[in-house]
Amino acid sequence: MAELLRVEHVSRAFGGLRAVQDVSLAVRAGTLTALIGPNGAGKTTLFALLSGFLKPDAGRVVFDGADITGRAPHLNARAGLARTFQIVQPFAAQTVRENIAVGAHLHEPRRAAALDQAEAVAARVGLSSQLDKPAGDLTVAGRKRLELARALATRPKLLLLDEVLAGLNPQEVAEMIPVVRSLVASSDGAGGHGTTVLMIEHVMQAVMNLAEHVWVLAQGQLIAEGTPAEITHDPRVIEAYLGHGTAARLRGVAA
Repeated sequence: MAELLRVEHVSRAFGGLRAVQDVSLAVRAGTLTALIGPNGAGKTTLFALLSGFLKPDAGRVVFDGADITGRAPHLNARAGLARTFQIVQPFAAQTVRENIAVGAHLHEPRRAAALDQAEAVAARVGLSSQLDKPAGDLTVAGRKRLELARALATRPKLLLLDEVLAGLNPQEVAEMIPVVRSLVASSDGAGGHGTTVLMIEHVMQAVMNLAEHVWVLAQGQLIAEGTPAEITHDPRVIEAYLGHGTAARLRGVAA
């Protein structure tokens, strides 16, 4: 399977704080992988470096064969690299359909066509019944789905999901897991293959259910990588993030 994203020795500091230190990883096309770690580990900063919202102090980012280090986010989005945000901020007064159409307009200048595409994307994330509702009236779970839908409407090759399950109750998490899984399995509606997904996530049972490969970040550095089952046995991951009780429970999920 072809490599879609390669990160080579990327670092970024803010004053004396080294938020990301010498991080290297590679994501293959057609996979669903995860980045985990404690709060303040540098995960969202790394996403900002990959997507162009921040420029690294060192290292480079290669996407779909092109060096995109420090390239503007809108250019990366047009090339097929999109991201969601941990704090969801929809256009509250616009409808769900209009919010999703904002993403579709990246490739579709015609209003009617963008709205049609929004309807198709809404069906993929379970928002069809909410299309004409003001975005400000959505529940937390609905807003999370809308954030995902807006990013999907840009037709990404690679989607960076930043805690798309945060703030959801267990039932909502269970309902969202197959939605995320389907992104990789289904076509993009334009004749292409499914979207490659790299997700930041703290809901570890979802990571165990979804991810093929996991990277673990702590204090800005990658401390481990492997399958979900492998990282639950890694002493460094248990010490820095999971704890012994959580690791034991997750091993039961993986068994």
